[in-house]
Amino acid sequence: MKATPLQRLLATVFGWIVALLLFFPIAWMILTSFKSERDAISSHLVFDPTFESYHEVFARADYLTFALNSIIVSVGGTALALLFAIPAAYAMAFHPTHRTRGTLLWMLSTKMLPPVCVLVPIYLLFRTAGLLDTTSGLVMIYALMNLPIVVWMLFTFYKEVPNEILEAGRMDGAKTAGEVWFLLLPLTLPGVASTGLLSLILCWNEAFWSLNLTSASAAPLTAFIASFSSPEGLFFAKLSAASTMAVAPILVFGWFSQRQLVQGLTFGAVK
Repeated sequence: MKATPLQRLLATVFGWIVALLLFFPIAWMILTSFKSERDAISSHLVFDPTFESYHEVFARADYLTFALNSIIVSVGGTALALLFAIPAAYAMAFHPTHRTRGTLLWMLSTKMLPPVCVLVPIYLLFRTAGLLDTTSGLVMIYALMNLPIVVWMLFTFYKEVPNEILEAGRMDGAKTAGEVWFLLLPLTLPGVASTGLLSLILCWNEAFWSLNLTSASAAPLTAFIASFSSPEGLFFAKLSAASTMAVAPILVFGWFSQRQLVQGLTFGAVK
C-alpha cells in the first residue's frame, strides 16, 4: 500500500523529532564546553562563549596520548574479535551441529552478566600475567567483550550466502581458508565492515574496563574524561570540554561511515 503525502510528512516529522531528541544531549554537552563554570552551573542558554575550559583541559592532560591509546585498543580489539569471530561464525553457519544454537545462545547470554561480577578474577589474572595498565591487556578484554555480538552478526550475514557457492568452490579445489578468504569475505564484505564499525564504536566508548584495568600508561579517552571528576566536585564546563574532545573523533568517523554501516546492517534484507 502506497503511503499518502500526509503519511510521508508525518513520518518525516516524527523522524526529525526522534533525531533531535537523540542529538540534544550531545548538543548540550558541546554548548556547555564553551561556557564558564558559573554559566554551566546556572544552565543559561545565553552566555559569552569562552575557550577557557579547553585551555585548562589541554594544560592538565596530554590529550594526544589518551587519543592514541584509544585508537590502539579500539582498532586492536576489533581486529582481534574479527580474527576469532570470522572462523567461528563460518563453522556455525555452514557446518552446524545440534549444539550450534545452544552455543550461540550461551555466547549471547554472557552479555547479560554485569562486568563488575567478573572484575575481581579478571583483575587478578591480569595482575599475574603483567597485563595491568597495558594496551595489550585492554585489546584482549575489549575483544572478549565484543566477541559474542561480532559472532552473532557475522553468523547472520553468513546465513544469507547460499551454500551452493561454497560447494562450487570446493569442487574447484578450494580449501577451507580459500572458501573464507576468496569466496565468503568478498560476498559478505558490507556485513563484515558494519560489524567491524560497530565493534570499533563499542570499544571506543567502553569505560568500565579502562577505568579498572589502567592507571596512566594505557589509559584511553574514557579514563581521560573520568580524570576531570575530583573530590572537590564536578566541574561541568571542563568535564564537557573533555567529553567533547573524547567523542569528537568517533562522531566524525561515524558520520563519514554511516552509509557503509547502514548498508552492512541491511545486507541481505532485500533479494
